[in-house]
Amino acid sequence: MPDQVLGFSGTPSDELPGVLALGDGDVTAVFVSLSARDPDGRDAEYLEWHTLDHRAEQHRLGGLRGSLRFVSTPECRSARAASDSRYGATDHVMVYLFVGQSPMDAFYGLGEELFKAGRMQHRLPAVEGDLYLVRGKTATPSAVAGADVLPWRPARGLYLLVELGAAAPDHLVDIDGVAGVWWATTDAEEIKARPWFGSLTSGDEGVKQVSLHFTDGDPINVAQRIQLVLEKRWADGSVKPLLAAPFYAVVPYEWERHLP
Repeated sequence: MPDQVLGFSGTPSDELPGVLALGDGDVTAVFVSLSARDPDGRDAEYLEWHTLDHRAEQHRLGGLRGSLRFVSTPECRSARAASDSRYGATDHVMVYLFVGQSPMDAFYGLGEELFKAGRMQHRLPAVEGDLYLVRGKTATPSAVAGADVLPWRPARGLYLLVELGAAAPDHLVDIDGVAGVWWATTDAEEIKARPWFGSLTSGDEGVKQVSLHFTDGDPINVAQRIQLVLEKRWADGSVKPLLAAPFYAVVPYEWERHLP
């Protein structure tokens, strides 16, 4: 798929103090869930159920501002720049955008109620689920829409970075096809102890950072452009890559369009 990114006129929102003063979307935490492919090949069936039933239900929660779903293909897998053994099975990415940490209790409570009602019979094998606190966000000026609203701006896909160690990835917004990036970290001192915390995490290894690169361009093309930049990023060892991978956005009602 060729990259066809429109350019819009006018001053980008991030250069307009009057626009920025009116709000930033309130999102301060993201829950990122990574899953493997369905063992019975029912990925399309799962995506249909999750999108039309389970994911939609989450938006009754007062602290939820948005949700995003992405999926890997064999071509995406071949374009990965890094994949730790713990993350190698990842083919599905789900991102929930929260105002603070407290909505997580209701998030899990809702899941329990839906399970009891027979509404959560289909689950994918879990790779990891973690809560991250948002540390920064930036958008390319050509996107025009500001960094605060990137998750609500339709993207072709996502380039996902999971790393040990914290280092702002804002320079990666200069990669052609990247509309912008949000990054967030885990922090044991800031993330409160709750029953849900740590249930699916990979262990206590220090600060872990997730970076969500929203792509206007085809994520495979973006992956090819970004790899050399990432190799330089990791060269001094200050951050260690766990997963660096492109994913396609799930297209509603075209459940088989991008499958593992």
